[in-house]
Amino acid sequence: MASEETTEEAQGQLRALNLNMVTASISTVGALLMAIGAETAGQIAVLGVGLMAALIAITRWGAGRLLVSLSCLLVTAAVWTFGVLLVDNATPAYNFALVGAVVVHQMPRHRRAVIAGLAAFVAAVLVARLAVSDWDFAEVLLKYLVVTVGVGVSGVVLAFLHQRVSVLIMELERARERDAELAVVRERIRFASDLHDIQGHTLHVVKLKTALAQKLLHSDIGRVEEELREVHALVGDTITQTKELAYAQRRLNLSAELENAKNLFSAAGIRVRVDREGEAGTGASELLGQVLRETTTNILRHAQAEQVEITLSESGISIVNDGAREDAPPEFRGLATLRDRVAGEGGRLTAEQQDGRFLTAAEFPPRPDAAR
Repeated sequence: MASEETTEEAQGQLRALNLNMVTASISTVGALLMAIGAETAGQIAVLGVGLMAALIAITRWGAGRLLVSLSCLLVTAAVWTFGVLLVDNATPAYNFALVGAVVVHQMPRHRRAVIAGLAAFVAAVLVARLAVSDWDFAEVLLKYLVVTVGVGVSGVVLAFLHQRVSVLIMELERARERDAELAVVRERIRFASDLHDIQGHTLHVVKLKTALAQKLLHSDIGRVEEELREVHALVGDTITQTKELAYAQRRLNLSAELENAKNLFSAAGIRVRVDREGEAGTGASELLGQVLRETTTNILRHAQAEQVEITLSESGISIVNDGAREDAPPEFRGLATLRDRVAGEGGRLTAEQQDGRFLTAAEFPPRPDAAR
């Protein structure tokens, strides 16, 4: 949560920095052009109105307010017309070009029509200037068209740079939103996987123990009571684990899972051998416990095993059973989910069947302290 707030704050600062830099650049260039072209206080006031309209259009660009941009376009067009026809000053084309670029960008479906309309307006004003002056066509073309285009291009460049930076910031924001959505999806998958581990494992163990109790009902009532007590305790433990999962407090203990697997296999009449060649790191221990629990459930559900061999080492765990079926192995969705989680921690989970034996193994890279 803190990192997300920091990212949002950084993006907000970037937007503000971009806007401040652009408005400062536009204001500086606009003020310089006013100083060059204006001769009286009245002209400065009129040209200042055009500059203010351009700044308003630029600062409101990101909000997508077309009506504001069109209003600013009318103001800057009027100021430019005033400059060309009345005070012999073409520099207001700078503000007009800035706002024109904004309007063109905001009307993508009618972009060609807008550009054609702006070009026609410029041509009409220049023709009017030619009509009211005693200059020849070449002089009007040089003074007004060249100056208008040159000054206008600088305005368009500034507007384009502002727009590109704004687009990049928006893309960063969308990328952050996508990352947040992916994080939510990953958390949901993790929660579903853990819930499957808890509930699925418990239900299969309860099924096994109740079947055993039913079989012993008329021959060993003491053993039946013991099995039912274990079922009751197991259900209570499952309720506790589910609550811990809901509050993100659940942690698996590999040693406890190993002892639980031994008891379950023994209760099912399956011989089990455990070789502890080393201890896995703390970070990998919980995932290895999940692999062991899921594999134990799969063996009890799908295999016809008589013997299970469990090997623990510093690099991981392997579980081999001799009850693999001759036909194609079933699809273990729980292991598929765990494979992704193990890979996410830099490890590798394999499950393969060969010669009537089924191997499930999870391996992690050696710990740095173990390599010394």
